[in-house]
Amino acid sequence: MSAMLKGVRVVEFAHMVMGPTTGLVLADLGADVIKVEPAPDGDNTRRLGGSGAGFFAMMNRNKRSVAVDLKSEGGRAFVLSLLADADVLVENFRPGAMEKLGLGPAALATLHPKLIYCSCKGFLPGPYDHRVALDEVVQMMGGLAYMTGLPGKPMRAGSSVNDIMGGMFGAIGILAALHERHATGRGRHIQAGLFENNVLLMAQHMAQFAVSGKEAPPMSERMVAWPIYDIFDVSDGQVFVGVVTDTQWRVFCEAFGLEALMAHPDLGTQELRRAARGWVIPMVAERLSDLTKASLMARCEELGLPFAPIARPVELFDDPHLNAEGGLLPVTLPDGSVAKLPNIPLSIDGRRPVLRHDLPRVGQHGAEVARELGLSEAQIAALQEAGALM
Repeated sequence: MSAMLKGVRVVEFAHMVMGPTTGLVLADLGADVIKVEPAPDGDNTRRLGGSGAGFFAMMNRNKRSVAVDLKSEGGRAFVLSLLADADVLVENFRPGAMEKLGLGPAALATLHPKLIYCSCKGFLPGPYDHRVALDEVVQMMGGLAYMTGLPGKPMRAGSSVNDIMGGMFGAIGILAALHERHATGRGRHIQAGLFENNVLLMAQHMAQFAVSGKEAPPMSERMVAWPIYDIFDVSDGQVFVGVVTDTQWRVFCEAFGLEALMAHPDLGTQELRRAARGWVIPMVAERLSDLTKASLMARCEELGLPFAPIARPVELFDDPHLNAEGGLLPVTLPDGSVAKLPNIPLSIDGRRPVLRHDLPRVGQHGAEVARELGLSEAQIAALQEAGALM
């Protein structure tokens, strides 16, 4: 898989999550992604703490780093030279920032008509497109926080879902434009939007209202569509179990000593069982409460029933499935320790992407990339002496 996009050069002007996710997907699939960072300190995301402490480590493997002073004449000339040989540009800076640097899509389309330019923004064109957005912002205004929280208590989802998914849509748009360019010879300006991504996540609830006339309540208060679709307390923790078909209902009742429920005249159909959840679920919960997590999950797996432990993110490092076939890739952190971090969720012909480049140091590949562009050692030294290139 590391050769699938071999020969595609991507220049990334991005920080935080959304833009780097677009670059990550392309890099893991084999593209040469060159991350342009501000000299001398590099991407500010490297220094984030708190909930942002893992952003750089997760989103920047398989990339090369050049650190450039874009406000200097030499730095800007270097970047223009780099873009002249590039297939794709990815950026996620605030509206107008790239234009001020002379690197906006209109200017570069004139200089490099084959360049595919991807802008990862808060909003697609429209009345909101001048606003600065964050995942939190669009979750609040796009209905996700309402659907995630308790009634009257909106809550953001427990991940940067729009940043990550929005970045993936940026990569999808780029791949479509690369395919089209084979026929047309021309690039495109791709835009991916956080807000619009969030609205897509809410599409099922919008469609539910359009079809039924009933507004979806928050997920904590939703009307479950199946007889059993719940988290159950067991002797040593919690397990989610789903029973979603007539066949599964019979199998579940027989396996866990609930034959009386299977034979009950008021529980003969899915709709009747769903309507009876108020008294059925407590009976099921009592029956399962003495089991251990391991025994309940083993039985469900044997029976082909949907189930899941209630895992914390830290527990995923040791997940046997993730560790078996390249689901986690070893990345060296700045302190020298190694962390196993998630691969992109793709397998092609049974193979997963591999680690080609560890996390780059700030400007680690500046001289290497400059040589590839044909600069002499004297020219490289002059750029470095001037602080235009690290």
